[in-house]
Amino acid sequence: MNKHIPNVITLLNLFSGCIAVILVLSNDFVSAACFVFLGIFFDFFDGLVARKLNVQSALGIQLDSLADMVTSGLVPGLVMYKLLELAGPQWHDFGYDQTVGFEFSNPEIHQLLPFIGLLIPLASAYRLAKFNIDEDQQTYFKGLPTPANAILILSFPLIMEFQNNDLINATITNSWFLVGVTILSCFLLNAPIKLFSLKFKTWDFNSNAVRYLFIILCIILLIVLQFAAIPLIIITYLILSLLSQKTIV
Repeated sequence: MNKHIPNVITLLNLFSGCIAVILVLSNDFVSAACFVFLGIFFDFFDGLVARKLNVQSALGIQLDSLADMVTSGLVPGLVMYKLLELAGPQWHDFGYDQTVGFEFSNPEIHQLLPFIGLLIPLASAYRLAKFNIDEDQQTYFKGLPTPANAILILSFPLIMEFQNNDLINATITNSWFLVGVTILSCFLLNAPIKLFSLKFKTWDFNSNAVRYLFIILCIILLIVLQFAAIPLIIITYLILSLLSQKTIV
């Protein structure tokens, strides 16, 4: 009986992701984010339970990645698709006219622009497939974990909803910014860089100094900046990982 408990928790992650997909398609980004965060909690909790019960299995590893593909891969891709739709026709077909000079034309291209957001699920699938066959990624990650990337993408509609700053909103709804974030996230998901895991083998400070420092910085940033802190937290995670490359094992 115990061996099935982690898999049930993993399926709750998948279930949360499925609900989030429906909510994103209904333009309810806040509720979708809540279910993604719930799914990420289940994603963390299933591995913890499996280790505590000593029932890790090859099935569990595959099931975990399949659930992550929906919750942390498909959902952020759909959110980016919706954000690019929201950004509007800021750049269509950029061309030159002798009468008016450079101008945007051919609005049909704008209808295709949101599909760039679906590169995120593709990059996530590739990252998860590599993770499943890479025996080295037990205590650290190669490339940005899909849950971290999902949180990054979902932070944008949350920032607009709850902090409502004109300058920030204008940045987030800029097509160039969104396309840049999409390309950057796809790269980071599969970047050949070691990133530390938040899994603690012991509670010893010396061997977990970077983890404790990261958690403290996260708390401070969230208190001060709220949802706007999330992109900064991801950047901090990348910087601390790069600075501690020699100690990541």
